[in-house]
Amino acid sequence: MSIIHKNIAAIREDYSKYTLDESDVSAHPIDQFQRWFDEALKAEVIEPNAMVLATISADGYPSSRVVLLKDIKPSGFSFFTNYHSKKGQSVVDKKQVSLLFFWPELQRQVRVEGWIEKLPSEDSDEYFASRPKGSRLGALASPQSQVIADRATLESRLHEVEQTYADAEQVPRPAYWGGYLVSPMRVEFWQGRSSRLHDRIEYVFRDGAWIRQRLAP
Repeated sequence: MSIIHKNIAAIREDYSKYTLDESDVSAHPIDQFQRWFDEALKAEVIEPNAMVLATISADGYPSSRVVLLKDIKPSGFSFFTNYHSKKGQSVVDKKQVSLLFFWPELQRQVRVEGWIEKLPSEDSDEYFASRPKGSRLGALASPQSQVIADRATLESRLHEVEQTYADAEQVPRPAYWGGYLVSPMRVEFWQGRSSRLHDRIEYVFRDGAWIRQRLAP
C-alpha cells in the first residue's frame, strides 16, 4: 500500500466566495452574528452551532474544547455542561473566556471574547427537560472530566441510572449540571478573501456602546 505524503506547508485554500464591508454589517454584534448564523443554516453547514470554548485554569494555562451553542440571546451566547467539569471549574475564578465559530463552507469565522456567568436555574431546568432521555441519563451517569477506571465503569453507572428511572417520565436535572451565558466584550467577524487579504470587522464594547472598526488581515 502506497502512502501519500503531503507537504503540510503547501496546504492552502484561496478564499473568494464573499466580502465583508463596514457598511454591510449590523450596528450590534449579536444582530450581525444572527445574520451569519442564519446564512450558515441555509448553507447547511455541518453543526453550525459548534464552537470552540477557551478557558483559563487556576494555574494560568489555557484550555480549549468544542461545545454546542444552544441559544443566541440579546446579551450573549449560551451553552450547557457539567459544572464539575474541567471547563466548569476553570470559570469559577477566571471569568474571561473566548468562543470561536468556524464555518469553512462560507469561508467565515467569528471570534468572541467576554465574560461568563451561570444562567438562571429556570433556564437550565427548561433546557434539560427538552433533551432526549438518553442525554439526561448520560448527564447523571457521567462524572465529567474525572478519571475513571475503564469504559465498563461508565457503562455500569449508566445501567444503574437507567434502572432507577426506567419507568419515570421525568429525569431530574442534577444540581451540578446547567447553563452558562457568555456576554461579549469584543467580537470579530472574519471573511476569507483572496491572497490572504481577509476582511476583519471588529466590534468593541467601550463606554457603554459598541464601536466597529476594520482590522488588517
